[in-house]
Amino acid sequence: MIVWIASYPKSGNTWIRALLSAYLYSNDGVFDFKLLNNMPQFPTRQDVLEFTNNFQSQVETSKYWIKAQKKINSDKKIHFLKTHSSMCTLEGNSFTDKENTIACIYVVRDPRNVITSLANHYEFSTDEAFEFLTNERKIIFDTEYQDYGDIQFIGDWANHYKSWKNLKIASVKIIKYEDLIENNENTFIDLLNFLKKFMTININKKKLKNVITSTDFSILQSKEKKFGFEESILSKKNKNKIKFFNLGRDNNWKNFLDINTEKKIVKTFTEEMKELNYINSQVNI
Repeated sequence: MIVWIASYPKSGNTWIRALLSAYLYSNDGVFDFKLLNNMPQFPTRQDVLEFTNNFQSQVETSKYWIKAQKKINSDKKIHFLKTHSSMCTLEGNSFTDKENTIACIYVVRDPRNVITSLANHYEFSTDEAFEFLTNERKIIFDTEYQDYGDIQFIGDWANHYKSWKNLKIASVKIIKYEDLIENNENTFIDLLNFLKKFMTININKKKLKNVITSTDFSILQSKEKKFGFEESILSKKNKNKIKFFNLGRDNNWKNFLDINTEKKIVKTFTEEMKELNYINSQVNI
């Protein structure tokens, strides 16, 4: 069965995967980028290649989401899969179902910080990043092949969050990126306790300490600088890799975001930001 690690882009998905992969797939809890291979992205071209090679059709590839997941689950084991897709339905084709999904870990981040991270990752202007964040029909796909083999239907920030929060077919654990920043260890222990419902996990203090230490943001930055990181993308300006682990804790919207854009984000996402305590519940827009 699948445990989804779902998030809107640039919200902390990779950090959660780093923590979990180091704890679940290493002997000592010391993180290495290769461990992320245990928690691959879905969907990809390879997931649906057995069923179709018509990667130019969004609807065609969506027909095989469930079939691909059944194949993944054929070994009757727990599988952790990363996705940026919303929990959507396309022309009657559901992204997943209760026969294939056992749980979801949803990572959410203040959209005022998401927008600055998006701007860096995609080399967007602030206006372009705002359009990305608020586009209800937004999709992302493999820029190398320019096809829909690994299409991710993400939509806007609020609807993405609500699509997974309101998942009816499986348990959902919501992790705030800000809690990882402020209290990483306790937040991660809470996540492990959630996963105990579905798999055998023993809390080993030494291993846990190694996980927390080796996935510190500064360590991940250092590893990327030294070894590179396959999930970083090429700059459109100079074809160099854009730094994936860019600012982390230092990405504070108050230092980077202009007041007009901040107000537009709050106005657009007032309800969800109040719910997540990103803004005061008494704020009136």
